[in-house]
Amino acid sequence: MSLLLRNALLLDVTAGEYREADLRCADGRIAETGTNLAAPDGVRVLDLAGKPVLPGLIDAHVHVTAATADLGSLPFSSPSYVAAHSARIMSDMLDRGFTTVRDLSGADFGLSDAQAEGLFRGPRLHFCGRALSQTGGHGDTRGRGTTVHDDHACCAGLGRIADGVDAVRAAARDELRKGAHHIKVMASGGVASPTDRIDSTQYSMDELRAIVDEAQAANRYVAAHAYTARAVNRALQAGVRSIEHGNLLDDDSVRLFTEHDAFLVPTLVTYWSLKHEGLEFGLPSASHKKVDHVLNAGLAALERAARASVQIVYGSDLLGGMHRHQNEEFRIRSAVQKPLDIIRSATVTAAQLLQREGEIGIITEGARADLVILNGDPLTDISHLADPTNITGVVQDGELVTDKGV
Repeated sequence: MSLLLRNALLLDVTAGEYREADLRCADGRIAETGTNLAAPDGVRVLDLAGKPVLPGLIDAHVHVTAATADLGSLPFSSPSYVAAHSARIMSDMLDRGFTTVRDLSGADFGLSDAQAEGLFRGPRLHFCGRALSQTGGHGDTRGRGTTVHDDHACCAGLGRIADGVDAVRAAARDELRKGAHHIKVMASGGVASPTDRIDSTQYSMDELRAIVDEAQAANRYVAAHAYTARAVNRALQAGVRSIEHGNLLDDDSVRLFTEHDAFLVPTLVTYWSLKHEGLEFGLPSASHKKVDHVLNAGLAALERAARASVQIVYGSDLLGGMHRHQNEEFRIRSAVQKPLDIIRSATVTAAQLLQREGEIGIITEGARADLVILNGDPLTDISHLADPTNITGVVQDGELVTDKGV
């Protein structure tokens, strides 16, 4: 069904300006914008009476299968059980204004296809399958007393272990074979892994370059989990396109981002939520003790990158019951960024990272008709995005999929 929005304030995220106009959707796209647009027969008409309208939001770092913060338990869960949780998690994301998400390990072609076919409601899904991890790396969920590794091919899981150039090439090719939009690699230690240190680097440069080579050969790209400046810089030098987290980056990192035309995806809200609620939602106590190490540095890293005009993209990285804080990232970043810059990170800049410029993250004729209708101006008060109760409607592919009193 087609849709016509009248008397909307359409945000041009590139120019940073609103334009009063009507907007008509047809066949899932923005068909036209202008004043006093005609309403063809059968078109649903909504008068927004001057409400702001933004492009559909993009969260470029999610884990839609992470129904618990105890990530090591996922491989022992039934795939059907995890899929049911994922459908609920994605439906809630859509209601928070996110019409597209990029999953950074866990989701697969089944979830992506099911959403695209309308089997459940949720944002369209870019997936990487399972992240590549070295033995003892951030994707290795074995405790110190476990020797045998079962990759749980039938079940849910976030990582796969591959060591050596030949093995990582094969692993990357396998994820690409299954339709991965990008490859995720664990290039440093992390919070949720049991045996590594936050300040470790992971994978040799030869291994990292081999993974990048395979992704580029398939016209895809690599995203790297990395915290410290040493890990970030190695990944960028190897040709990685996006750095996830980057809490401990330095001035050399900023230079390398610019030189390599790479993207930074901070995920500050996950540390905030893990600190306050992680134990409640299944985060092991050993992982909880790691949170402070990255929590305090995150805003400083974001400010350093923003000051140097690094391409910054919106990410949340939430787990379990903490997914509900997805929009809180807008508020946290506002301590060091202007509202418009944060909105760009969740729209036009995110679209560039996902290699979908002009199609999503922008309000223009021919783009996908993904829109967020608000009851107030987020450029003057970011809480209109940080608090999802201020979202009165969400349009995805030209259909009003969330209606809270539009």
